Amino acid sequence: MKIAQIAPLMESVPPRLYGGSERIASYLTDELVRMGHDVTLFASGDSVSSAHLVPCVPMALRLDDNVRDPIPYYMLMLDRVREYADEFDILHFHIDQFHFPLFRPIAHRTVTTLHGRQDLHDLKPLYVGFSEMPLVSISNAQRKPIPNANFVATVYHGIPAHSLRPTYRPSDNYVAFLGRISPEKRPDRAIRIARALEIPLKIAAKVDKVDEVYFREKIVPLLNQPGVEFIGEIDERAKSDFLGNARALLFPVDWPEPFGLSMIEAMACGTPVLAFQCGSVPEIVDPGVTGFIVDTMDEAIRTLPAVLALDRRAVRQRFEQRFSVARMAKDYVHVYRSLLKRPLLPEHESAMARLQPEMEKGMN
Repeated sequence: MKIAQIAPLMESVPPRLYGGSERIASYLTDELVRMGHDVTLFASGDSVSSAHLVPCVPMALRLDDNVRDPIPYYMLMLDRVREYADEFDILHFHIDQFHFPLFRPIAHRTVTTLHGRQDLHDLKPLYVGFSEMPLVSISNAQRKPIPNANFVATVYHGIPAHSLRPTYRPSDNYVAFLGRISPEKRPDRAIRIARALEIPLKIAAKVDKVDEVYFREKIVPLLNQPGVEFIGEIDERAKSDFLGNARALLFPVDWPEPFGLSMIEAMACGTPVLAFQCGSVPEIVDPGVTGFIVDTMDEAIRTLPAVLALDRRAVRQRFEQRFSVARMAKDYVHVYRSLLKRPLLPEHESAMARLQPEMEKGMN
């Protein structure tokens, strides 16, 4: 099968440091190549892949000091994808909804993985207006705000089993926070949980420009406490040691988390997870096996010792069963083939399908 993967431009593929969507696009692309498919990756020029790379900007936009607005670069990329579109059986987009107007005529040969939150009011009319565009959710919870959108599958993320090695006997005694410093990720909760039990906490996290004030005003004052260490962003090579030597990963989110890649990265290292019940968390964490799920801070503090006592070999085993890159790629190939087998609707029927929900709404 000839497949195009269209990745975000903010980070390289794979990203040098933080970047969940770009990392998944990288894992999926290389695994599809390994399976024997002819894959082309549209991404930044500093990307590295076993697929044929079509560079759409010289380097990741986040790292280019000359970039003020990313949208013009996405427009240029989409024009290049359109130019080559007839060469592919399927075009797989990982860039939110930028491409919908341009690729509506060939919607049956596209699929869009939604990587972000969908509980934003202004997204609802978008999915009504572009109801032909096939969508993949990364968790069932992600679908809840837009249940009538054209979802064709839920495909959980997967990562290469060899990329993060398991550690069954951690050489240190700390709990970890990994990801991004932001109000919805709640690093403040992680600090409070660790301090309540007097367990050291190491924070490896990115600080986006939009979150710099939050970091400076809300988090920096908490970093001066005993046992709290802020490391900053780490690369993939450092992640195995950071997660593998942690006794547990704290995932105290306070938003409708679409997936939470750091949870399965911890599981790949054999490290159990303490997570708050938000968004996809109940779909990712198997209570009593790979971690525990809590609702309140008091419950989190009471439950952490039980998380630390979980069997790390069982954590790794469940990761291999549920979240391997091989399973993810096979799921996507099934989606591709299912879409290509679908009969095409005549144009007027497709338009009526878009308008039907609005017609019904007007009659109620």
